[in-house]
Amino acid sequence: MERIQESRLMSPDNATEGRIVLIAPLSGPVVPLASVPDPVFSEGLFGDGIAVDPLVGRLVSPCDGTVMHLARTGHAVTLQTAEGAQVLVHIGIDTVELNGKGFTPKVEQGAQVRRGDLLIEFDLDVVACNAPSLVSVIAVANSDAFEVVERAGYASHAEAGETPLLVLRAREGAVAATSVAEVVTNEVRRSVTLTHAGGLHARPAARAREAVRGIDARVEVRYGERKAAIESVVGLLGLGAGEGATIELVGLGHEAQKAVDAVANELLREAPGEGGEAPARQLSPAPVVAPVASAAGAGVAAQQAPRSAPGTLIGVCAAPGVAVGKLVRWDDAELEPSELASGPSSAESRLLDKAVASVDGELDASVRAASQRGAIGEAGIFQMHRVLLEDPTLIDAARDLISLGKSAGFAWRASIREQIAVLGKVDDPLLAERAADLRDLEKRVLRALANANGTGNAMGAAQRELPEEAVLAADEFTPSDLASLDRKRVTALVMARGGATSHAAIIARQAGIPALVALGDALHKIEEGTQVVVDAGAGSLAFAPSPQDVERARAEKQRLAGVREANRRTSHEAAATRDGHAVEVAANIATLEDARTAVENGADSVGLLRTELMFIHRQAAPTVDEHREGYQAIAEALGGRTAIIRTLDVGADKEVDYLTLPPEPNPALGLRGIRLAQVRPDLLDDQLRGLLAVEPMGAVRILLPMVTDVGELVRLRERIDTFAREAGRTGRIEVGVMIEVPSAALLADQLARHADFLSIGTNDLTQYTLAMDRCQPDLAAQADGLHPAVLRLVSIAVEGANKHGKWVGVCGALAGDPLAVPLLIGLGVTELSVDPVSVPSIKARVRKLDYSQCRERAFEVLALESAQAVRAASRAHWPLD
Repeated sequence: MERIQESRLMSPDNATEGRIVLIAPLSGPVVPLASVPDPVFSEGLFGDGIAVDPLVGRLVSPCDGTVMHLARTGHAVTLQTAEGAQVLVHIGIDTVELNGKGFTPKVEQGAQVRRGDLLIEFDLDVVACNAPSLVSVIAVANSDAFEVVERAGYASHAEAGETPLLVLRAREGAVAATSVAEVVTNEVRRSVTLTHAGGLHARPAARAREAVRGIDARVEVRYGERKAAIESVVGLLGLGAGEGATIELVGLGHEAQKAVDAVANELLREAPGEGGEAPARQLSPAPVVAPVASAAGAGVAAQQAPRSAPGTLIGVCAAPGVAVGKLVRWDDAELEPSELASGPSSAESRLLDKAVASVDGELDASVRAASQRGAIGEAGIFQMHRVLLEDPTLIDAARDLISLGKSAGFAWRASIREQIAVLGKVDDPLLAERAADLRDLEKRVLRALANANGTGNAMGAAQRELPEEAVLAADEFTPSDLASLDRKRVTALVMARGGATSHAAIIARQAGIPALVALGDALHKIEEGTQVVVDAGAGSLAFAPSPQDVERARAEKQRLAGVREANRRTSHEAAATRDGHAVEVAANIATLEDARTAVENGADSVGLLRTELMFIHRQAAPTVDEHREGYQAIAEALGGRTAIIRTLDVGADKEVDYLTLPPEPNPALGLRGIRLAQVRPDLLDDQLRGLLAVEPMGAVRILLPMVTDVGELVRLRERIDTFAREAGRTGRIEVGVMIEVPSAALLADQLARHADFLSIGTNDLTQYTLAMDRCQPDLAAQADGLHPAVLRLVSIAVEGANKHGKWVGVCGALAGDPLAVPLLIGLGVTELSVDPVSVPSIKARVRKLDYSQCRERAFEVLALESAQAVRAASRAHWPLD
């Protein structure tokens, strides 16, 4: 195909049968597709087409058609013509990263548009200053069915809505349009058994929906008598398909097989324990329940909570801790929107759109803030709420009611509550809990509508003044409640309902707020203002405490606060045992903010920098420069302290969409750590080059995860040395190995010959040694790092390192366990890397120990028979404060 000559300019009116003329959607110089500064477009991966360098911030429709897809961020739109051609118009390069800044869509997804209609307005200055390029692409997304037979001359000027740009023609043998009969004829069915924990919960439902985006087929999921379209996450949750359920996927359309397979692959790749949605085991408000173990004592078998005493309620521990305060009811005043609209339906629809967009912006900000803090679970919760917010089941039902004369608020509430009722009938506590997420979205959007109408004071409890010590009580808290409350005044959270796997419980744990759930309706009978004592670890709420009970609780809080303050004052001093044996206490971090916190708390160094945050919540892998800039900023924040940086450790169980890893039946035993380099060597190469560029060279050390034998280490060491020479580095960067699998511990003497240090990851070492998934709630108490088998492997690793004069650190949770510290020191570990806020207390613990006694006692406990026996012996030898 030749481009159009000057004498053969196209006209929208000269299209012959079978040809489609696309006019310019933007005004500006025409640019050939091959010159677009993005290989995804220039190499035709999005289809054949052309580009325009826009001079005006208005994008109009290049043809008559339907808006198939409007990007959430407003930077791109895909139209489908009556003939079936799919036309993508993408404004600028990498503009998805602007998250909607500067873009104002003027149409909705599903709208019918005419050639020349305004689709999107955008601020040229904003986009030009924040994106790599303004060059915009017009591409035929289904170029397999339609070919470009004519295109405008390059370097010519296009006028939006007037200048013909492309002429398309259906390819010979390709079916351009799909009739209903043809769609129904091409039907594909496939059964899938959900073997992972949680079944068809929110995250796999959302991923399944995204898997078929852009595929020419419709997919329906059926379970028993229920069915739901793949586009509706809410509908999929309403199926109630839990663990072990067999569902049927029904695909209709030309690419039905492709769509069904894509959905099946996504549903089969889900991992247990992902995102805090492990199956709930104790969700009913029973009078006697087992509390959740605290992080420090997670290895101790859970003890049965005491039976309810007079003046005491018993529930489930959602976040450990002790608190004293006055009970304050948090349940929001009911927002009662008027039933009838005060204006035309179109105005009510715009109000709803504006409110939904406002809430989506709030959620996006929450996702980013949580990600920056390293609170990945919290970020995932708010990201899932964004997915639910755009669910067509909710939006379409609300629009139907608006068209009948209902107000936006009434329509939204009715739409949400209809789906809550559906989920309430599901015989699966975990899936039914997602109704709380819908209630959260109901409140958020109603608040946004109230604010837009000038009635924001109807928000009720969200704007109340809290006392200094507030124990907040509610039937159930939502994530938005916890995002808006004053955490400095809140001493505990107590709930009548909910479970330890709820999203509110996850956020409470991450915020360090003691929390109890499943206290039952008796909670509502406690008068507001009543003084209460919360012992979340024991699962108890005392609402009639004696003065002595309150005094003891306050004394304990004050004592612990005094201990923390004393430890903080000495945290910047080196840690050594009473007989002079030095121990380095480092910090485990994930972000720049963590690095600053580590310095403030007196960390001697960074023993583990997790780099996964650099790879997730983005559209593409980080570049070499992005790696260097990120690590350089952290190195500078540490003020001369060394940082041990672990290379990427993700696998098929992590949410890194661009990795496109195949599903694995057991991701913990699959492509994790350095094994990922087998399928994506570019990711590790770019990261290593970025690490080698950090100044000064001694500021960082490289740590390799999931090494199983010396051959892997030697190959990677050679790779690192090659990159160093290419970068002109004359010094030799230190490279260490994670001891996470038994084979690495047993071969530590071989590994230490080539490694500069060893770092023991006790979390994974424990689960691989004991064959117990550390994400499985029923096994959490038994998967204890103080098991004698795990300690023996630690001893073997230290002995192997000593043969070559190499040092050994521990960066797993065991390093921050006060009962484990003397044993690890006694076995020869010289570095303990813990959470930044734990550095002062671990340093204080080290200073109270006698190294010679630690050596003697540590080897004695290796002969014990269980983790419980080891813990008892440690507590007897070295009592806790």
